[in-house]
This record gives sequence, structure tokens and C-alpha cells, in this order.
Amino acid sequence: MIIRMARLDDLPLLQDIERAAGESFRSVGMPEIAEDEPPALDELARYQRSDLAWVAVDADDRPVAYVVAEPVDGNLHVEQVTVHPEFGRQGIGRALLEHLAVHAAERRMPALTLTTFVQVPWNAPYYERCGFRPLEQSSLTPGLREIRRREAEHGLDRWPRVCMIRPL
Repeated sequence: MIIRMARLDDLPLLQDIERAAGESFRSVGMPEIAEDEPPALDELARYQRSDLAWVAVDADDRPVAYVVAEPVDGNLHVEQVTVHPEFGRQGIGRALLEHLAVHAAERRMPALTLTTFVQVPWNAPYYERCGFRPLEQSSLTPGLREIRRREAEHGLDRWPRVCMIRPL
């Protein structure tokens, strides 16, 4: 699996990957997440222009997974990592996270952070297996508190969520 920077023409495919992966939330009683729209093209373009969007591609150079990130309070925050279900359970998500870890370490960022659902098997439990640990509410940085506020505003707090960190 090759990981490369996302190109502008990849962005609609990232939305398709997000929609396909979102369907799995129906099986855990979260149809609202499955029906949530993927990030808008202009939002994905912002990550792409900032060199903070990567894709894992198949043999035809077609994206099958992606990750976008942004600096938050000195760390690199994983905004989204998504693998198309047809390519799941092949280590692609983990490879994208490892790619981010290298990117962050090269920039002397001390950690990766993310927010995720606590009780969804491919969310918090998966990230723990990838080296992340939950952050206590009292340890949240201002930027992480703002991310959590926006998530709550979007309705994501209907289900338990957690901020996580992976020191590098």
C-alpha cells in the first residue's frame, strides 16, 4: 500500500470513502453518524493545501483510505482517518497513523491527538491498540476543549466521546 499526499482531484473520492465507511455505524445503533455528510470539498481542500492530507492508494493510484490532520496546541491532531470498508482490516488505518507519527516527529511535535467514540470497536478500542491513551478532561488543552465544544455543538455527544493522545 502506497501512502502519498492527497491531490485536489482525490477529494471527491475521499467523500465517497467517508460515506461508505460511515455505513458501519448503522450496525452499532448510530444511524445519525452514517447519515452525516462527509467533510465538504472546501474543508478537505484546506487540509490538502496545507500538506496535511494523505491517501493510501491501490495499484491504480486510486485512494482507498485517507487521513487529515492539523496542528493543535503543539501536537498533530488527527482530524479524520477513514478506510473504505472493502479495504478494512488490512492495516491501512494503522499505516496512515504511523505515517502521521513520522510526520509529526520530524516536526518535533511531541504527540498525536484525536477525539473519538468510546464504545465503537473501531474507534477508541482500536486507537488504544495503536498506542493512544485517553486524556482526562482536566488535561485537555484549549484547542482540544474547542474541538470537543464544536463536536458537542454538532450533536456528537449523544454518544460517549473521549480525547486521546499518543506521545511520540
